[in-house]
Parts: sequence; structure tokens; C-alpha cells
Amino acid sequence: MALEVKPLESKADFKRFMKFPYQVYRGGKERYDSWVPPLDIDVKHLFDRKHNGLFDHAELQEYLAWRDGEVVGRIVAIVDRAFCEFQNTKTGFIGFLECFDDAEVASALFSTAEAWIKERGMERIMGPVHGSTNYQLGNQIDSFDELPVIEMPYNPPYYGALYEAAGYKKDQDLYSYKMRTDVLNLSDKIVRVAELAQKRSNVEIRNVDMKNWKRDLDYVRDMWDDAWTDNWGYVPWNKQEFDQLADGLKMAIMPDITLFAYVDGEPVGFAFPIPDLNPVFHGLDGKLLPFGVFKLLAGKSKVDTVRIAAFGVRKAYQNKGIDALFVYELYKRAVDMGIKTAEFSWILESNLRLRNMLENWGAEHYRTHRVYAKEL
Repeated sequence: MALEVKPLESKADFKRFMKFPYQVYRGGKERYDSWVPPLDIDVKHLFDRKHNGLFDHAELQEYLAWRDGEVVGRIVAIVDRAFCEFQNTKTGFIGFLECFDDAEVASALFSTAEAWIKERGMERIMGPVHGSTNYQLGNQIDSFDELPVIEMPYNPPYYGALYEAAGYKKDQDLYSYKMRTDVLNLSDKIVRVAELAQKRSNVEIRNVDMKNWKRDLDYVRDMWDDAWTDNWGYVPWNKQEFDQLADGLKMAIMPDITLFAYVDGEPVGFAFPIPDLNPVFHGLDGKLLPFGVFKLLAGKSKVDTVRIAAFGVRKAYQNKGIDALFVYELYKRAVDMGIKTAEFSWILESNLRLRNMLENWGAEHYRTHRVYAKEL
């Protein structure tokens, strides 16, 4: 059976690229019911060269694997010049891998993407990275029987073995922590620690001001760059990308638990929870129209899980208890709103300070995504 990996050449090819995951997760020998199909409109925007700010600094090449006239896999090769420049590295990315448990297909996909990346001067490959390190990344290696929370990737259990068979090794693990507000009661000691941190740092916690949304977004972007600069995989946000992300999040924001920390009137930290709408998206098959919008609106009112996806404190104010104060305030307000579960994701395996704090507060490390790397 002839196997060939080819770049996308038409709109029909892109449609095949977009729809192939349904064969992997719902049409093969195994069915993966925890997979949440991405919205078609989001996939189209992600690969839109004219309107996605990602393409201001990154080059992507999408591939399909064909065997006897049938699509049997896909992958994307990526070179993000902003990442290479900021990290002072010659590292390309691979992402969007989808295939059956077929070593021949996986090997052909990897080798084709690697050749394209090497041709562009890269000496190393990291993945899965689905666009840039500011997007979804990591291969899930455990906890496959639960739905992923919003904007977290999901994959079949065998993908890790495919990466390793192709010569990829662990570069970094990304942890997800779950805090159950319906079974966890914060101890008096933890409450005292949070209150003491507030007094010592003279911190004021405020809600996001939706009337000044753009101003608060500028605060977040500035604080994000300051707080995360030294972290693994960090690359500064492209302003167009950041604004596009923010526009997409605005309708989902929950103002009562979207928090800023201020010291002497200046913003020094932020915590942006987003409602986990994946239980709604799970049944939409990627289609928001015509009836998905109504399901989304109805589902939003029933959300009992949030993901703390954006969370940071300026370097000058770290190790002063402000992150602990955020967790305390989020917990207290979430309980009042009827939120039962909060996920903190992702947290770097190497971020021992934040991991220890979450574990001391009763959060459970329940899921891991792994980023692999390979020298070319």
C-alpha cells in the first residue's frame, strides 16, 4: 500500500485536514469519547494567513498523509521567528498531529515535517506546539477518561509512544491541578496566611472593569510579559494576536471572579478564569451555527467548572503572598457563585513554588501534558 505525505494544495485538502480528527476519535477501531471537537470557525481562523496575527512572525506548513487515495494522518511544521529570536535558539515546532496507531504513517509525518523545518535553518524540534507556545501545546499522557477543560489539548493514549519511536524525548511536563470547592474546606491557617499577605503587601483585589476592557487588557499584557519572561518556552505576545484572543474571551469572561491585584493604585497581578464550556462544545461537532449558539448560551448558565488559564504577578511583587491571596479570593468567590471545580493549567513541572502552594491548598495534580524535543 503506497504511502505519501503531501502539503495541502486546495480548499478541499484543508477541509480534509480539518475533518480528519473525527476519523481518529470517532471512526476508528477505538472510540475516544472524551475528545471535544474544536469549533470549525476557530480552526479556520487559526490557519487564516490574512487575519491571524500568528502569521506576522511564524511560517506554517500543513501536511496530509495519503495511503491508496485515503487520508490517514496529518501534521503541521512550524517555524516561529519570534520564539527563535527571543529564546536565542534555532528550534522549530511540530503540531496538530493526528493519526491512527500506525508507526509507518507517524514516521512519515514526522520525517516530512522535520525535513521542512531543517531546510529553514533549524537545529532542533519541539512539540506538540499548536501554533506558538502561547497557544495549545503538549501531548496528554494520562487521565484520558475525563473531558479536557476549555482550550486544553486532548489526544489518544498511544501518541506518546509514536513521538518516542520517532526519537523525541521529554523536554518539559505541564501539570494541571484541580481544586474542588464542593469537598474542600480551607483551614483557618490558610485563611490567616492569605489575610496576612494582604496586610503586609497592602494589596487591594479588584474585579475586572468591563467598561474599561481595553485598558485592563493592556494591564494584563504588560504584566504577563513582566511575570513570565524567564519561564520555559516564553515568547512575548504579538499585539494583534493578543487582541484577537481577548476579543474571543470577552463574551466568556466572568467579571465577579476575574481579578486584579493593585498596590498603591498600580496593577501588579491578575487572575483570569474562563468558564469551561467544553461539555457544551462536546456535542456540537464543531458547528456553532445554526443551533449551537443556543446550546452555548443555555450551557453557559449551568457552568460549574472554571479554568484559571491566565495568572501572573509582576516579578517585583512575587514571593509576597499575592498569588496565595488570588487563590483564596478565587476560592471564596467561586463558592458563592456555585462553582464546584477550578482547574489551574498549565503549571510548569519546574515551577515548584506554585506547585507546592497549590498542593498545600488542597489542589490535586491530576493530568500531565508532555512537550517533546529532538535534535536535528
